[in-house]
Parts: sequence; structure tokens; C-alpha cells
Amino acid sequence: MFAGSVMAAFGGVSAVLQFVGQLWPEAIPGPAPVAAASVLLCLAWAVARSRPTVSVHQEFTRPRMTVGVAPGDLFEESAHLVVGFCDTFDTDVSDGVVISGESVQGQLLERRYEGDVRRLDEELCAALGGAVPVATEARRDKPYGKLDRYPVGTVAVLGSRPRLVFGVAYSRLGNDCVARSGTEELWLSLGRVWDAVYRHGQLDRVAVPLIGSGLSRLHGLDEESLLRLILLSFITHSRERVICRELRVVLRPAELERVDLAEVAAFLRVLAAADGGGAG
Repeated sequence: MFAGSVMAAFGGVSAVLQFVGQLWPEAIPGPAPVAAASVLLCLAWAVARSRPTVSVHQEFTRPRMTVGVAPGDLFEESAHLVVGFCDTFDTDVSDGVVISGESVQGQLLERRYEGDVRRLDEELCAALGGAVPVATEARRDKPYGKLDRYPVGTVAVLGSRPRLVFGVAYSRLGNDCVARSGTEELWLSLGRVWDAVYRHGQLDRVAVPLIGSGLSRLHGLDEESLLRLILLSFITHSRERVICRELRVVLRPAELERVDLAEVAAFLRVLAAADGGGAG
């Protein structure tokens, strides 16, 4: 990539010098200074071009909003948060059998609720008060965790402004304590999240992790495909109504290594252009 950038830059510089030399011959110095300056310019340009993209920022005009992708710590974001749950809204991380303490949901319990699972369960119970379970497991069939199952796409709005948590059930937790999801379930769940953000978020900034990249067994989509799906879902729903003024997708370091942010930036530019413009 670096060598290709150097050659492309050299061709561009040569064309410019040739054009300038035809118009103003006296403006071009001798061949040696020109060659040295050209090499330096090409190297500098190639270094800038080959530098990896570490974040993406795209402005949209219809509606007026900002979409960003960057590495970071989700729980340090000054924003409403989106956190994935399973359909039973299980919260037990004590032995790692039901919910992994390393998952985003496990980190929510540790960092927003200081490990107080009872407080989190009480808020979930209140938030799900208007939702009707679609099934209730017998304890003999599901030895661990909660028994009530809610429809995939159910959203529990937790906490208080200015930092709400939108907990969305996008996977089904089997009685074997293995969470499973699919592309259709994720797309449906994202749509329900944007609906909840529209109703409760007051257009404030929203931060979302790379939902589906953890233990939900959402096979068939790599990290970059998941990211594009999240972005496309948000932008598609934003065309119907303004969901929030800024969305930020926060990537973990391991996820960042498997995502080409330059390609993601190009993807967002295309979507912004389809809306009639937008500056990156």
C-alpha cells in the first residue's frame, strides 16, 4: 500500500510539474532540485495516505446528524448507552455460566450498578412491567437464571437522564445457557432500540457497542459486517424521523483490529451522498 501510494503520488507530481513547466518555464528550477522536492513530497503524501484510520466521523444533512465510529470505553461515554441482553434478561454473572462478566452486559452490572444485581433486577422488573412474556420455562428445563421469556426486540429503558441505558433482547438464551441470534433478529432488535431512543432519548447523544460480536453466536457476519448493519439500521430509521443528533459506535481494541475503518468511512460517505450530501 505504501509503495503504491508513492508511485501514485509521483505520477501526480510529475503531471503537475509538466503542466506548470509548459505555462511558466522559468518557474521550474533545475532537474536535481525538482527531483529531490518531488521525492520528498511523494514520501510525505504516501505516509499520510498509508497511516491507518483510527476513527470515523460523518455528517449527514437529511436529517442533520453525526455518525461516528471509534475505539474507546463504552461506559466512559457521555451519552445514552445501548446494551444487548438475552430474551430472559438474565443478569447472573456470579459463576459465568449464565452471563459472562466480561460481556458488555456483565460490565454494565459491574460499572453502572457496582455489582448490585438486585438493583439491576429491580430496574429491569420495573422497565418490563408493560411487556408480556411469551413463555415461561420450568425450572427443571432451565436450571439456571430467570424463567420468563420476552419477545426478541423487547427494550428495557434503565437508569435516568442524561445517561439512560437501552437494554435490548436481541438473542435467545437456550436452556443450555448458550445465547443464539441471527441477522433478522438483530435487525428487528435494532429497529426497536431506535424506536425507544426516539421516545425517551430527547435527541441526546447515543453510544452503542458492536452488538452481536460477543457470545450471541451470530455466525455468518464478521465484525465489519455487523458494524455496517448497525450503521445502516440507524441511518435507515433516521430517514423516517430524527432519532438522535449523534450516534457513536464504540469498538473494543480486539474488534478494531478486525475492522477496516477506511472502508467504513467510504461506506458512510456513500450513505451521506445518497441523502443529498454530507462532509466527512
